[in-house]
Amino acid sequence: MPPKFSPDDPAIAALISSFKAIGLTDSKAIEAARSPKNAAALKSLVDRADLTNEENLDEKKATLIASLSNAATKLDDPARLYVVRAVIDGKIKSGEQVLAAVKFLETRGGSIDSNAFDAACGVGVELTPDDIYSILKSLVTSQRIEGWGSLQSVLSAAKNATKLRWAPPLEVKNAGDRVFTELFGPKEVIDKSKPKESKKAASSSSKIEMQVESVPDAPERTMFEEGFLGKLHKPGDNPQIKPELREAHLAATGGKVFTRFPPEPNGYLHIGHSKAIYIDFGYAAHHKGHCYLRYDDTNPEAEEGRYFESILQSVRWLGFEPWKITYSSDYFDQLHAFAVELIKRNKAYVCHCTGEEINANRGGDNHGARKACAHRSRPISESLKGFDGMRDGKYKSGEAILRMKQDLENGNPQMWDLIAYRVLNASHHRTGTKWRIYPTYDFTHCLVDSMESISHSLCTTEFVQARESYEWLCDALEVYKPRQSEFGRLNLQGTITSKRKIQRLVRDGHVLDWDDPRLYTLVALRRRGVPPAAILSFVAHLGVSTALTSIQTVRLDQTIRSYLENTAPRLLMVLKPLKVILVNVPEDYVQMVDKQLHPKVPELGKTTIPFSRELFIDIDDFRLQDSKDYFRLAPGKTVGLFQAPHPITCTSYKVDPTTNEVVELICSLEDGSAGPIPPKPKAFIQWVANHPPSGSPVVVDETRIFNQLFKSDNPAASDDFIKDINPNSLEVVKGALVEIGLWPLAKKLFTEARQEAELRTNKALKEGEVVSQSGSTNDPHGDTPVPTIDQLVGNECVRFQGLRVAYFALDKESIVGCLDEKDDASAGARTGDRIILNRIVSLKEDAGKKAV
Repeated sequence: MPPKFSPDDPAIAALISSFKAIGLTDSKAIEAARSPKNAAALKSLVDRADLTNEENLDEKKATLIASLSNAATKLDDPARLYVVRAVIDGKIKSGEQVLAAVKFLETRGGSIDSNAFDAACGVGVELTPDDIYSILKSLVTSQRIEGWGSLQSVLSAAKNATKLRWAPPLEVKNAGDRVFTELFGPKEVIDKSKPKESKKAASSSSKIEMQVESVPDAPERTMFEEGFLGKLHKPGDNPQIKPELREAHLAATGGKVFTRFPPEPNGYLHIGHSKAIYIDFGYAAHHKGHCYLRYDDTNPEAEEGRYFESILQSVRWLGFEPWKITYSSDYFDQLHAFAVELIKRNKAYVCHCTGEEINANRGGDNHGARKACAHRSRPISESLKGFDGMRDGKYKSGEAILRMKQDLENGNPQMWDLIAYRVLNASHHRTGTKWRIYPTYDFTHCLVDSMESISHSLCTTEFVQARESYEWLCDALEVYKPRQSEFGRLNLQGTITSKRKIQRLVRDGHVLDWDDPRLYTLVALRRRGVPPAAILSFVAHLGVSTALTSIQTVRLDQTIRSYLENTAPRLLMVLKPLKVILVNVPEDYVQMVDKQLHPKVPELGKTTIPFSRELFIDIDDFRLQDSKDYFRLAPGKTVGLFQAPHPITCTSYKVDPTTNEVVELICSLEDGSAGPIPPKPKAFIQWVANHPPSGSPVVVDETRIFNQLFKSDNPAASDDFIKDINPNSLEVVKGALVEIGLWPLAKKLFTEARQEAELRTNKALKEGEVVSQSGSTNDPHGDTPVPTIDQLVGNECVRFQGLRVAYFALDKESIVGCLDEKDDASAGARTGDRIILNRIVSLKEDAGKKAV
């Protein structure tokens, strides 16, 4: 059987080298070489166009050519080379143009009309952001548009009818938001099917249940009806080799949409998976259908129990409940029977070729003529006997494989007699040692989709070429054939998601673990405190198409920031405390102050805090040298305190003689007792009272400030990514202070989260089916994950804005006694409490960084 993918393999290394030679980055070259089908198509194009000697290539052009190689499998060489030259000459500049070029050339007859080609592909169309804005503004004002509900239809119409088709989608979206904001005011999301409710009830950050219909500010009401998803077939409209297969499918599903999310349990999910989860579960939910969570557990050598649990936890944390939790291993008996049947139909054979021999028969590295191996024509009886021998342990790993007898003359590498079964002498986590042979993804996926009556098999575009093999196998066995449809992946710049590279970061101590908040695994984003609804909003606003979506991390941060703006309660917080003594009030002076937890969202509630003789302000809010453009505290200057009864004036200060640093401010309270109250101050700063009788302040053991883990936008471009690590990616501040309102707020948020988690979990257990298709509710090995309350609730549900500081959440290592269900939050700190805060996101985008 072919060896596992390894960049160190000489043949694969040669491919990677040739791909890098045309301008692809290390990571993209490796990705292109990872799939035999993609590698073959790209290598063919590189050779035929002599691209290794082309001087006018760069990374962007090379990426477009790689995209072209996968999309243009039906084009002849002259047509493919014509598009390559258009890319090299800078005429074709985007993935949208590449797809348009392929579509145009697929329907041409004879020679290529260059003028028609240029017109069809948007060659020469150059639009600035102002041009895009003007086009949209003119379009909207010329029609009877009544409000934000028409935004998506306007954008779709504009892209179909104007030059905006060739403009960057993000710039079109931003221009649309700008036009609609100017004409109709800020966007408000209103569900007309439901009675009006408070902002807290609609979007509180403490809410765990976030079904697709309630994602804030997300265009989900039209996203599943327009564009790529809107063009998908209706259940039953996918063609079948026999009409009775369609009838049986519709009878089994009742005509509903059935989808599945099929992760391989060999690692933790990352931000890119959130798009697939949103599409798989969201599309089914939008059409009132069902979505499976199916573990693709056909490789026992790479699977671990912790990954199964983490995958279910991440899916549920994002707001979705699987209709059924199944495993590819549930179907091992049926899959084996299908393999036997395929052999009997003379459409599969046992092969003893080595990986090198298979590669040579497929044309080798130079993609020459293909030929059948010596075993392809063996009698059916021999293959049946050989397959039994594989099953019974006659062969070691690599000595025998079962291959599908497909079409070696087909231009698609996915039709070159793919492997269906291989020998693996490994114990399976669910079936134990029952099997010595395991099916491949190419054999398993389509058949399990068929057995689960999947109406829409949604996957990413790297599986485009696999669609032909997918359909071939279903038709070869004359079983129901689902329809595979491919969308573009989500890629986040400025980080890495490679399991191999993250393992190295963890192993070498560069990060805390897989859930280190500087990473973009879903467990890491959760630990940082990112609300799951913010991730869904981010994905929804990006939309769905066949193009790769590559976005900088600052764009995700901005979405998180926008979501938290009106959902996170606000608490007074001092990151680096400086003591203040109010000398003109008695030592036992205290005034209890009622304050809103959010000035614009009264539904979030109030809290009561002390204002006392001794206070703390942030050291950055004081300086010795005053100036006209400085409005915070300085000697002799008056400043306001947020939500405090009166301003204060600094009259003097104390300095540590050893360090020469200011350690204490002497101030007076401007309450009118010693003369006229000064004019309203020009600035207000945060503060926290030092009042032990009321438990104030709350002392934070650690405040963790997370910055970008890598210095560049493309750390995955090189295997030397360790050198790209930002040495200042983590700052730990000890001794920050927070108002005592933290205790009742934490208790309230945690309690609400548990209550909603309990409701969701009970509903999931009642309405869903966390069982295998075989009907067994008991996993013989006891490792089937099931919905639980604890999967949805953790310390991170306690989120707040430290006023004028940043957004924070409790880290999982925090110990907070008042979160106990039976505890009383009014008692304040408990013995043994340990408060660790993670910064979710800053209040403003860092200077110098710009989203794309």
